[in-house]
Amino acid sequence: MLHTPGNTPPPEEIHRRPLTDLFFSLGSSDTGLTTTEAQSRLARIGPNELRVRKDTPEFVKFLREFKNFFAILLIVGGLLALLADYLDPGQGNFYIACALFGVVVLNSTFTYLQERQSEKIMESFQKMLPAMVTVLRDGTVGAVDAKTLVPGDIITLAEGDRVPADCRLIEANRLTADLSSLTGESEPQPLDPSSSDDVLLQSHNMLFSGSLVQSGAAKAIVCRTGMSTEIGNIVELTKATGEVETPIRRELKYFIKIISGIAIGLGVSFFLVSVAIGRGELASLIFAIGIIVANVPEGLLPTVTLALTMASKRMARKNALIKNLESVETLGSTTVICSDKTGTLTQNRLTVTSIVIGTDSFSVSDPALPAHARFAETRRVMALCNNAHRTEDGFVGDATEGAMLLYATDAKCDEPLQDFKRVAEEPFNSTVKRMITLCERPDDGTFEAYLKGAPEVVLKMCDRVYLNGDTVPLTTARRHKMIDQYRALAAQGQRGLALAIQPTPDAHIPGDGYIFVAIVGMIDPPRPEVPDAIARCHSAGIRVVMMTGDYGLTAETIGRQIGLIQKQGTVIHGGELAEMDERQLARVLDDPELIFARISPAQKLRIVQALQAQGEVVTVTGDGVNDAPALKNADMGVAMGLRGTDVAKEASNMVLMDDNFATIVAAVEEGRTIFDNIKKFIAYILTSNVPQILPFVAYVLLDIPLPLTIVLILAIDLGTDIVPALGLGAEKPETDVMHKPPRKRSERLLTRNLLFMSYCIVGVIQAAAGFFTYFVILYAGEWQWGDQLASSDPLYRTAITGFFASIIICQIADVIICRTRRQSILSAGVFSNRLVWLGIATESALLALIAYVPAFNTFFGTAPLEAWHLLLSVPFAVLILLGDELRRVFVRRENPFVLRWLTW
Repeated sequence: MLHTPGNTPPPEEIHRRPLTDLFFSLGSSDTGLTTTEAQSRLARIGPNELRVRKDTPEFVKFLREFKNFFAILLIVGGLLALLADYLDPGQGNFYIACALFGVVVLNSTFTYLQERQSEKIMESFQKMLPAMVTVLRDGTVGAVDAKTLVPGDIITLAEGDRVPADCRLIEANRLTADLSSLTGESEPQPLDPSSSDDVLLQSHNMLFSGSLVQSGAAKAIVCRTGMSTEIGNIVELTKATGEVETPIRRELKYFIKIISGIAIGLGVSFFLVSVAIGRGELASLIFAIGIIVANVPEGLLPTVTLALTMASKRMARKNALIKNLESVETLGSTTVICSDKTGTLTQNRLTVTSIVIGTDSFSVSDPALPAHARFAETRRVMALCNNAHRTEDGFVGDATEGAMLLYATDAKCDEPLQDFKRVAEEPFNSTVKRMITLCERPDDGTFEAYLKGAPEVVLKMCDRVYLNGDTVPLTTARRHKMIDQYRALAAQGQRGLALAIQPTPDAHIPGDGYIFVAIVGMIDPPRPEVPDAIARCHSAGIRVVMMTGDYGLTAETIGRQIGLIQKQGTVIHGGELAEMDERQLARVLDDPELIFARISPAQKLRIVQALQAQGEVVTVTGDGVNDAPALKNADMGVAMGLRGTDVAKEASNMVLMDDNFATIVAAVEEGRTIFDNIKKFIAYILTSNVPQILPFVAYVLLDIPLPLTIVLILAIDLGTDIVPALGLGAEKPETDVMHKPPRKRSERLLTRNLLFMSYCIVGVIQAAAGFFTYFVILYAGEWQWGDQLASSDPLYRTAITGFFASIIICQIADVIICRTRRQSILSAGVFSNRLVWLGIATESALLALIAYVPAFNTFFGTAPLEAWHLLLSVPFAVLILLGDELRRVFVRRENPFVLRWLTW
């Protein structure tokens, strides 16, 4: 295939083509590009950056937040108030309009800021690229901005450098690179210009954008930049992965739709009734505005946002960092948790626990082990077929290699391992599942090859075995014996690696003919708190699925130790999963005890999507760049704070600061609690709608002075109700919150029973209290039915203040009963929620200001109340308290009538 010089060759060719051909196709040379050519290519190809298309200006995104029904209703109400002020100035309608518009702006700002957070995921990809890079241009080495790199540039890299683009190696000196964020390989990979593979990501003559040089130095030619790189492909995949709408957002949309429908229906209906009975269009318009404002809980959305913020702060204290506020509640809806094993379910502290040499099995604490005839060879392979480095406080490198290095260097043996010189290496990767190093012996200058890897792979490369101090042929029976010993280790939860050795006459790595030396058993013990957390998930009706890159038997053993598998269980390997179609996978996912072993990040995404297709709400953990699509696609993406990449953290909804599964379960409890609490303060807020609506109905139908003004309605919705509602948002979980199954997707925040309790029972009692107080005050002032009172009349002002005070007093009782749905308020602790009592104090103080401070009297059109006025509504408040306590008694006794109609 011919290429025009300067064009990027197809991706499938850049790692396999001879360097001379690659230089030609990229239009480059040993002296690099000229500055002029580099600038020309930059203008044609574009900068080396991960671009995220922003087709929509920020102000347009902000304006979109004004399109929900609440916002539209309040805007329409504000416009109608402006119209009323224009037609009849001086009646206070202008201030009502300003208040309504202010509420809309406040709500929309909260929502916009929340939406803006989701865009940060793309910004994290930019952090994967370095700012400056050393490049060879015009035959001279210099530092340039990484964004100006183009295909054909020759760059130099040293230890600690972040790779700026996809590159083909030209020269390398003991080069290793951390490719884990792209390939999933946990170990730093040794790279060599002469080493290639059919698969691009497994080709060790390549460096990829975003990877990190761990050691050594290299010279490389840039092949692909920006969005053409491998990490650019992941950016595109992440962008193509649609946002999953959170359950709370769906519920709030439904709630807004229903309440807005009620507001519109009542507003239009009573406007027509008012006009029909001769009230006049303007008076009827003001009346319609009042109905709309009374129906819309203006403070709901800010209250939800603030309640979610408080919940996220509580979770942060439990090492769970919530990035998207709505995700707090999503956790409570979780039906399946797909969890990594290493570091999440286990402690991520591998230690060598046993060694099998030949047929002899030893615990590492056995004093007979160092005396074994082949212990020196075992120790040699453990230390020399290893890329970890010993440090003062442990090691640097892969956990598996570090565990073996620590044991080998601490073991009692006189052989000086530091004198062995490594001359060649075939690195480990997940395809070949083995690593080989070739070292020159210090005593006689001969060479030895050291092999480690998966037992089944190592055994295929061996034809002899050390047995009873002798070297004997590795017969079929002996192979089966070795496999049985490995399985015995795996059954104990140990990770087994096989070791082999072969003397060679020259510096050439042999492909077979090795002598089988030993099997090393290592264990990463389960976290002690995980079994209890798994048990809590089971009692809460949540399935836990383990998804790991480890071996199936090891994963199954850990699963049994932590209680994830209690009966038979099913273990599916990555190879088996690859051969399944979607129907077969769906059948497998029905198994209640399930482990996926040796799976890739792409398979993790497939499992998540298959679970979601079955209607599950899925929480999934991940830590690498290649986990970003699965994390974003999950209903709840959870990244690891200690070992996760920046991209994984940005793609997720939550970051575990301690990488601990038990933290997820604690967060699930918080999520369930916040859903219950949002429901509680919705019930609280809606209850006051009835005593706000009925005054306007009575005003039209009964021809009485309006018992409650729009300004006082806003004082309730935006003043007295907010802090008590926040107190309900901070309510502690009820005792049975983790003993119930996850709520169904069909379960609503706004249910028939909640509306019935709020509107038809508690709301009616509050309205009765308000009217009772209102009419007692009027009649005490010698008012006669049919008399019209001016808005400035002291009697009228006192009466509406009494109506307002009655609502506040009954709302105090309402906030107390809303604290629990099933538990007795006495068992929950009457004074246990300080924020609720702060809310009660706040609304009492606001009532006192509105009723007794002259400036507030002038603004709100109120007048001071006498003490006996306040006592008029107290019996109604007591009725609310005692009546709901009785209701909860019947709920706990599971009375059928109460469960059907009075449980919300």
